[in-house]
Order: sequence, then structure tokens, then C-alpha cells
Amino acid sequence: MSFVAEFNSLPLDVLLRRSSAATPADVQASLERSSLALPDFANLLSPAASERLESLGRRSQALTRQRFGKVIRLFAPLYLSNECINNCKYCGFSRDNPILRVTLALDEVQREAQALKEQGFRNLLLVAGEHPKFVSNGYLTACVRALHAEFPSVSLEVGPMETGDYRPIVQAGADGLVVYQETYDPAVYADLHTAGPKRNFAWRMETPERAYAAGFRRLGIGALYGLGDWRREALCVAAHARYLLRNCWKAQLTISLPRLRPCAGEFAPLTHMTDRELVQLVCAFRLAFPDVGLVLSTRETPNLRDGLMPLGITLMSAGSHTEPGGYTGAGRNHLHRTERGRIVELSASASEWAAPESDAVAATGQFAIADERSAGAVADCIRRLGYEPVWKDWDAALGG
Repeated sequence: MSFVAEFNSLPLDVLLRRSSAATPADVQASLERSSLALPDFANLLSPAASERLESLGRRSQALTRQRFGKVIRLFAPLYLSNECINNCKYCGFSRDNPILRVTLALDEVQREAQALKEQGFRNLLLVAGEHPKFVSNGYLTACVRALHAEFPSVSLEVGPMETGDYRPIVQAGADGLVVYQETYDPAVYADLHTAGPKRNFAWRMETPERAYAAGFRRLGIGALYGLGDWRREALCVAAHARYLLRNCWKAQLTISLPRLRPCAGEFAPLTHMTDRELVQLVCAFRLAFPDVGLVLSTRETPNLRDGLMPLGITLMSAGSHTEPGGYTGAGRNHLHRTERGRIVELSASASEWAAPESDAVAATGQFAIADERSAGAVADCIRRLGYEPVWKDWDAALGG
């Protein structure tokens, strides 16, 4: 049975009602259990639990230090391409957005990676839109092979593939795959994804299982908060995580907690999650999944990231760019627009998200980041908070 079958049988309405009606006694009872089931997780997401945020934070911090020590792993996203054949209303790379696009050549990818290496990074996340004409599994395999010798950990966040297509990428040295379901609400998902292969809700949901079968030893999942009810999304992520921990147990699991940010297309969030609710969510995931890595990106502001760090976060991006060539300016000689996959000449006003025609013209980013500090500044802050920034994934190095 795949997770799709399990997902279809989840009593989500029952769990949401439980969360809404939870009492302080229900929250306390869940906290006293050594192993938390989904109903307990629902209690930790409840309004009643939000009144105990300080207590939840202390417990979460203590558990994180016990399981992970006082270290924060750092990684950098390296965007390979912003080409895409999908229309996703909330994404800056969406096919019909009139943005400046580029796919980096292999030597340009290496230039970007070298710039990140000079900053200290040894842990890369290669990111690309979904467009087989520009981003094939052969292209990704070549990128991974070129980078693997210098970077002990190379992960991917790209369009879903068949298991057989993933295998050459794993053999080239990739060890991780990240795929967000975006929203676990099928109706919202169908409304937001209007064209392209990403419209297949079940196919995307089964991606981590196909990746595991291909040999990836790190799997990352998450929802994009701002599309569906945050408590419902969190319950689905938790159910998905429980399934993967049971059935893909040889792989390490991470859970990301991204919130929507402004992007080309000017999509307005459908739902809202407050900073306080994000804190509650981090604590709930840590208490329910003591050994799972929790990931926080530069989508959040510096102050919030600094405050969340001790509460359960184990992996953070830093100094990020969300456009191809963002670290060195690579690819600027090949900028173009596409219309349904066909390259067209640039116009003078492609989009307010497309830079004006000048020497500084650059590809369009996927979204606007909120923490613009350099990687070094983030590392310094981590040290001031009493933690150690870790640039290299030692587990990956020891594993060969």
C-alpha cells in the first residue's frame, strides 16, 4: 500500500475537530506520552496548546539538544533553471509568468558551486523548475557528477521522476531528494495547478517512495503554508512522515516548514499562519518526531529565524538566492522568455519581476527571500546563540 491509499483513509475531519475542541488536560495528557500518535499531534496544534507555548518551547528545546546536540547544519540552494511547464498559481516560475528565464550550462553550475564553496558550504540543494526540454535526468546527472567530489552532500528539489530515472542521479552522487506536496487538500491542489504534469496529485505524493526505491538516503517533505488550513496541512505532513519512517526506514527524513512569500504573478495567500502559530508548529513537530530534521529557509525574517533556531530547527539555508546564477551572475548571456516552452526574444517590459535591460539584468527568482544576511553573518549569529554552525555533512562523508 502506498501513502496515497493511507492518505485517503485518514480521519482528517475527526482530527481537526479534536484539535479545535482540545482542552488543557488533553494537551497535558499528550505531552506525558512517550510516543505521540496523530491524535496527540492534533492536540499539540490546538488553540489550547497555543496557551502553553512557553512550556512547549522548553520541552522542544530540551529534546532537540538531547537528540541533535547544539549544532545547526547549513546548506545553500543552487538554482539550475527557472524554466517550467507547469502552471502553479502561487509560484514565480509558473509557465505563463512573463519572467526572465535561463538554464545554467554545466560550467556555470560549477562557477556557482565554487562561489558557495568559498563561503564554506559543503551541503548543496540543487533546485530547478520542471521542464524536460531544459532539465532532463541526463542534465541533472551531469551536474551532480561534476559537484559530488567537492560537496559531500548533494540533494535535489526538482520535478518528480520515475524510479529508473532517479537511479543514474543517485549513482552520480546525489544522496537526498526534497519534494513538497505544496498542499495536501486535493480540491485546493486541483484549483492551483492548472496545467502541466504537476496536476497529478497522487503522482507527486508518491515521489518520496520512488526516490527511496532508487537509492536516495535522505528524503525531505513539507507543505507550503498559505494555501490550505495550516492545521490540516500539518496533520497530513505528520501522517506522511509517519508512513515514510515506517516504510522507508533506511532513509533519514527532514520536514520543511515554508510559508508563502511574494513572487512573480502576485499570488495572494489563501490562508494565514501567524509567527506564533509557526512557533507552535515547530514545537509540535519536534515533540512528535524527536529524530526528524526540521528545516527553516530564508523565507523567514532574521529575528524569527534566530528565535526559532533553539526550539527545534536542525537545518537552515543561509545567504540564499532563488534565481539561477544568483551567486556569480552566471547565465546572464542566455536570458530569454518562453511561451509554452518556445524561446522568444526579450521585451523591454516583460514583467515587474524581470530586471530592466541593463548590465545588471538577471534571471527572475522563484520568490523573495526575507533573511538577506550573508552566510557568514548567519553563522556568526548561530555561534552567538551558543550553537555550532556545521557546513559539512559528516554522515555523508563517512558513508562514502
